[in-house]
Amino acid sequence: MSSTGTERTALIPAAPAKRPGRRRLTRVSLTRGATPYLLLAPTVIAVGAILGYPIVNLVELSLQRYGLFELVTHHGVYIGLANFSSVLSDAVFWNTLWRTVVFALANVGLTMVLGVMIALLLVRISTWVRLLLTGALVLVWAMPPVVAVQVWGWMTNLQNGVLNYVLTQIGIGNYFQHNWYSTTLSQYGMVTTLIVWGALPFVVITVYAALSQVPQELVEAAELDGARWWQVLRVVTLPVVKPVLLILTSLSVIWDFGVFTQAYLLIGPGQQMPSNYLMSIYLFVEGYGQTNFGRGAAISILMLAIVAALSVFYVRSMLRTGEE
Repeated sequence: MSSTGTERTALIPAAPAKRPGRRRLTRVSLTRGATPYLLLAPTVIAVGAILGYPIVNLVELSLQRYGLFELVTHHGVYIGLANFSSVLSDAVFWNTLWRTVVFALANVGLTMVLGVMIALLLVRISTWVRLLLTGALVLVWAMPPVVAVQVWGWMTNLQNGVLNYVLTQIGIGNYFQHNWYSTTLSQYGMVTTLIVWGALPFVVITVYAALSQVPQELVEAAELDGARWWQVLRVVTLPVVKPVLLILTSLSVIWDFGVFTQAYLLIGPGQQMPSNYLMSIYLFVEGYGQTNFGRGAAISILMLAIVAALSVFYVRSMLRTGEE
């Protein structure tokens, strides 16, 4: 071939090389991006089916007049938002709501403070004492609420209660035949004691597990710099366990706002009255006691909305902590 032909061939631009791997990489990236959602899909579907269907039925029931007659005939009468209007215009509802919020916050505060203190104690005590205390906490957690109510009711009994006998014997005062359920405040003081006692094991064991993840080199460095124990707790320990504390607080708010068994059984069905209602008891009395299931459904939806509103702060705090 002549030199002129060779030069012309060299001047012809080469065809661009194909990149067969680009489309494959795109598919792989899409697959990897969708994998977490595909893994979560069965759980989301199951939770939606378990919770969504009852909530839809509850909303439908709240829009009906559904009493004893409708229960027999299995056919309610549509009345729109009349049940919600009736509940929201009831002074008992607002008094009960205020009482329940204060009650729940008191229970949550005591549970979290005592739980963190006991968890910090577990870190410092010996292994055998820690095992004994943890075993006792597990036994408390395993006790059914009904059994705990029966035991606590016997201990605070008016006639032969152990609590009255012990307080009298150690010289605190004369508690012979003292009635711990004579006033609303004392009634819910007893209920709070029982609820906090039953909730402490979960909080203590969870916080102790979180404390075990605190880097010891940070604690030692803070102590070498002259930080006091409370400064180490505030600057080093609490920031590490903060996400766990937020989750526990949120769960405690949900549980304590809807508590029913301890309050209803310990105070006694015969002593339940509007002046000492909690929201769960108010719902039970209105829905089942008076066989007004439509009104009870409306109260249930309002309780759900209130609990969701109370949990917003903690959910936002958890999200903010996750971003940080």
